[in-house]
Amino acid sequence: MEYNTQLDHLIIPEYGRNIQKMIEYCCTIENRDERNLCAKAIIQIMGQLNPPLRDVADFNHKLWDHLFIISGFKLDVDSPYAVPNPDSFKEKPKILEYPKGRIRYKHYGKTIEEIIKKAKEFPEGPERAELTRQIANHLKKSYYNWNKDTITDDVIFKNLTELSGGALKIDETVQLSSHQELRTGNNNSNNNSGKKFFHKNNKHKNNHKHKNNRKF
Repeated sequence: MEYNTQLDHLIIPEYGRNIQKMIEYCCTIENRDERNLCAKAIIQIMGQLNPPLRDVADFNHKLWDHLFIISGFKLDVDSPYAVPNPDSFKEKPKILEYPKGRIRYKHYGKTIEEIIKKAKEFPEGPERAELTRQIANHLKKSYYNWNKDTITDDVIFKNLTELSGGALKIDETVQLSSHQELRTGNNNSNNNSGKKFFHKNNKHKNNHKHKNNRKF
């Protein structure tokens, strides 16, 4: 009995061992015309075995590249595309650079810090006050997701002041979402007010955009 551990390594496992054997046989065909016909037949079978590749740009080009890769670049046939360079597959991938920015409160995340920066650019007024309240609610929700223990609103207000460098302040008489609302997601009053704010803000941006695009 043959075990897979005793067989040759599958170069591209998605195509299976039979395709690899077909390509190995194709390499042994001496007549070039017959070898070309065999290679084209194998390409058709490879396409049928991997329907997801049909959504990839240059579908046939991808199949021909895989054909040469599986053959170990030993297959000598007339390809409609340039034969890939074996050395290009030996290059090590570039090291990914991860963000080096420091997150002050990791349980709040980096995105909320960017939102706070944008909020600081708003002029003083009801829009800035509403956005600040929405940010405070989001901070409380993020804190609750990270730690289910009860947290008081004054801690959220303090964190918001620290994250904004004292630029965003909220009236301590304002009530944020309760723990029950955070737990159930039932926060209609805050959601509705937030929707009104963002709808108004988007409407203002669209009007400004149309005004700029108006032809005179």
